[in-house]
Amino acid sequence: MEEYLRKNFDVEAKRPSEEALKRWRSAVWLVKNPRRRFRMVADLAKRAEAESKRKNIQEKIRVALYVQKAALHFINAGNRVQHQLSNDVSQAGFGIDPDELASIVRSHDRNSLESHGGVEGISKEVSVSLGDGVASSDINLRQNVYGFNKFSEKPSRTFWMFVWEALQDLTLIILMICAVVSIGVGIGTEGWPKGMYDGLGILLSIFLVVMVTAISDYKQSLQFKDLDKEKKNIIVQVTRDGCRQKVSIYDLVVGDIVHLNIGDQIPADGVLISGHNLSIDESSLSGESEPVNVNKDKPFLLSGTKVQDGSGKMLVTAVGMRTEWGRLMVTLSEGGEDETPLQVKLNGVATIIGKIGLGFAVLTFLVLTGRFLVGKLQHNEVTHWSSSDALKLLDYFAIAVTIIVVAVPEGLPLAVTLSLAFAMKKLMSDKALVRHLSACETMGSASCICTDKTGTLTTNHMVVNNIWISEEVLTIKSNDSGDALKSSISEGVYSILLQSIFQNTGSEVVKGKDGKKNIIGTPTETAILEFGLLLGGDFKVHRNESEIVTVEPFNSVKKKMSVLVSLPNGGGFRAFCKGASEIILKMCDKVVNTNGEAVPLSEEQRKKIEQVINSFACEALRTLCLAFKDIEDNSTGESIPDDKYTLIAVVGIKDPVRPGVKEAVRTCLAAGITVRMVTGDNINTAKAIARECGILTDDGLAIEGPDFRNKSPQEMQNLIPKLQVMARSLPLDKHTLVSQLRNVSKEVVAVTGDGTNDAPALHEADIGLAMGIAGTEVAKENADVIIMDDNFTTIVNVARWGRAVYINIQKFVQFQLTVNVVALVINFVSACISGSAPLTAVQLLWVNMIMDTLGALALATEPPNEGLMKRPPVGRNVNFITRTMWRNIIGQSIYQITVLAVLTFDGKKLLKLTGSDATSVVNTFIFNTFVFCQVFNEINSRDMEKINILRGIFDSWVFMGVMVSTVIFQVIIVELLGTFADTVPLSWELWLGSILIGAISLVVSVILKCIPVETSSLATTPKHHDGYEPLPRGPDQA
Repeated sequence: MEEYLRKNFDVEAKRPSEEALKRWRSAVWLVKNPRRRFRMVADLAKRAEAESKRKNIQEKIRVALYVQKAALHFINAGNRVQHQLSNDVSQAGFGIDPDELASIVRSHDRNSLESHGGVEGISKEVSVSLGDGVASSDINLRQNVYGFNKFSEKPSRTFWMFVWEALQDLTLIILMICAVVSIGVGIGTEGWPKGMYDGLGILLSIFLVVMVTAISDYKQSLQFKDLDKEKKNIIVQVTRDGCRQKVSIYDLVVGDIVHLNIGDQIPADGVLISGHNLSIDESSLSGESEPVNVNKDKPFLLSGTKVQDGSGKMLVTAVGMRTEWGRLMVTLSEGGEDETPLQVKLNGVATIIGKIGLGFAVLTFLVLTGRFLVGKLQHNEVTHWSSSDALKLLDYFAIAVTIIVVAVPEGLPLAVTLSLAFAMKKLMSDKALVRHLSACETMGSASCICTDKTGTLTTNHMVVNNIWISEEVLTIKSNDSGDALKSSISEGVYSILLQSIFQNTGSEVVKGKDGKKNIIGTPTETAILEFGLLLGGDFKVHRNESEIVTVEPFNSVKKKMSVLVSLPNGGGFRAFCKGASEIILKMCDKVVNTNGEAVPLSEEQRKKIEQVINSFACEALRTLCLAFKDIEDNSTGESIPDDKYTLIAVVGIKDPVRPGVKEAVRTCLAAGITVRMVTGDNINTAKAIARECGILTDDGLAIEGPDFRNKSPQEMQNLIPKLQVMARSLPLDKHTLVSQLRNVSKEVVAVTGDGTNDAPALHEADIGLAMGIAGTEVAKENADVIIMDDNFTTIVNVARWGRAVYINIQKFVQFQLTVNVVALVINFVSACISGSAPLTAVQLLWVNMIMDTLGALALATEPPNEGLMKRPPVGRNVNFITRTMWRNIIGQSIYQITVLAVLTFDGKKLLKLTGSDATSVVNTFIFNTFVFCQVFNEINSRDMEKINILRGIFDSWVFMGVMVSTVIFQVIIVELLGTFADTVPLSWELWLGSILIGAISLVVSVILKCIPVETSSLATTPKHHDGYEPLPRGPDQA
């Protein structure tokens, strides 16, 4: 069975091949309801059509951008289309039509922009101040005139569409036809109303099955809709009411002033107000990979494109469906998301069981019909046929079809969707947004987490703790420290320090709504600016002292930020630089002395400064160097030099370890998950933090990125098992490490990332985890899960839920296969021996609902327990249906079949039943006992290993709800609905008997769990996993 599944139903969790997707689809056979079964499966034909549409739109956009742009230079402005200003627009106080405004940017019409007075003219026409931005009171008016920043979406499916979908089940349709015929024939032979009861019972059962199925599916769809909306939500920084603030992309309006930084997605069409080295990646829109430089001469920015480098501010000119991105987005959602490996595997399991079930159903029908015909032959009644004979044959056919209903576990693949939807909803409330279904599943198999340090293991609330300046180290502890520092250094040193802080920054000091000063920017920049304010500096005063000529923003490759400013009164130019201590120190050949003068940096001083840097780093401080260089003649144009700088200061920034991280790392190690820190920080800082977190052990290895990348593949292979910390790493080093771990060590790797350059590593990893707070939009787009609070503990929680999904599906499969085996065998054996099936069509439909929809609800939504993180990861190559599961399935099936067989063939005698209703009573007792066996077996399935299956049962309200409702409805069926369900009321003794026989399965489960199961060869897992271990086995897990 496992070999068949691997051959036909094996797909990659990430980017599965088209061939594998087609292979498993062609292998699926005997599907009762394709519309429901494949609802969460990608439509390959629709996807291909959407891809073709997308390429056509991209080609049109490309032509518009590159051909039309050139053509516009030759078009006389007088020949342009004249847009008439509508009454609605003019009455609202605006001076430009929405379509005209949108077309200026969409067509990159520079002449038209200039005819409106450039950016300043457009801002006046849309009634907005470029300094203060949009007034909050105007938001609704702007949305009514210029539109909402939302894209056209297909309308959500209504509840009745799910009801209709559930009714598409072929077996249910056949049963409905049988029921209608049964009613017609029954009324003709037995009269009204007695003749209609059997058929009406089947119809009522079908109605119940359809409604429960539709409600479950509809609730799932609502969960996915909420998650999908959250996935597309992007937080944008804008200036409104004169204040810098964050708003949702959905709330953006025409006239908004948007601030752009590296890795941001352009949230709407617009024109550049101001910027530095702004480089835009338009590949998502036009298919062109070459980045486009945006400046005053080429100021147009298109929605959906990404900021590859630089920073800037833009004025929004078009939103929603008036942008090219809006039209493109409509095609992006077509075709659906790729199915997960578990969904595919369970489609395979359902196919195998379905074939077996169909064989049993055909055999049962043939045996029942054969026995009926033999009986007619024995009584010489072959030529005499009555309507009751037809009704009997119809009943046999209905039983055979119902066996197919029960035997084909249509709910197996759908249980994965249900479990994933439940897990994703819970994770969303726990600050983890799952972007791809398969990631939640794969995270349960993760054997290694490569995590960033800053913000993930640490709080990301940074403060300057120490500073080396004027050849002495000062500790900053309180507000008095600013005055103490100011008094201990000369005026010249103080002046150049404040200039380097306030001139060379990508952050801003802005006024908040409450009137207080707020710093907008990265935590590191914020810490340095706060330190500058503490020293008595003024952001606006120092920024206005000199004009910024060019900026090189910080990126994770250069590990530095530089700015070139022109000094006042023609005093030449000055370059400021800050960044990683070792890198900046190498660029310096001078140092600022106690008098504020630049003096040559001797080797002895250089070594002392290196010692200071290391001492800061060993105290777990992030270290930065600040430096400057005066340039008299800027003959190099706007480029910023990389050498001969003068060192001003070394800053030590404190970033405390997050509470709970040490415990989370310990949980990972207990769960067989290796945690590796990959950071751009100094190696001593990294080692200090890693030791504090419990990541770096005495026998562990810490290495720097340059050393790692210079190793040969063989050397990498040898050192990676011991590698616990990589410092001063580039994004390329992270990508190399992930590739080695996946391809050579065969680990399932989760990796965190926040920067634009982390995208390749996030894409390469089995599970890419982007940071929600510090992460760029480019990183989030390439990730599988977004950690909304940037917390390592949340990552561990995702792994816990991933394991819960896998185990819950195994529980459900174990439970469903047991029901399948028992229902098939007991009906078939009874048909062969007695000529009748003990369970009727109505009863089998009820059993099907217990094991399918309700069983999935109960078992597939169980919350994770702590025991899940005390066992090794369960991985790709392990058998899904383990030997432990087979032990439980076979053991419980033997018990149930034995009990039910004894009751079927000797029930009257054992129960001492006499009288005309003895057969009805014993059949009802068998049905009741069978249902209670499933109820208690469902409780057994809560844990496949441990004896205590009641632990945490009251924590799962869904499980308890399903159990209680199943028992209540069973009482109603037996006691009140006997006319339709072929049951009779039972005495309290028989009720107690049914419950006790069902409860004995709990004892059977304990005995089975004491039987050791041989561990397969796939289960052996070395210390550093290159294989996968199935669930722990034996009574020691009790």
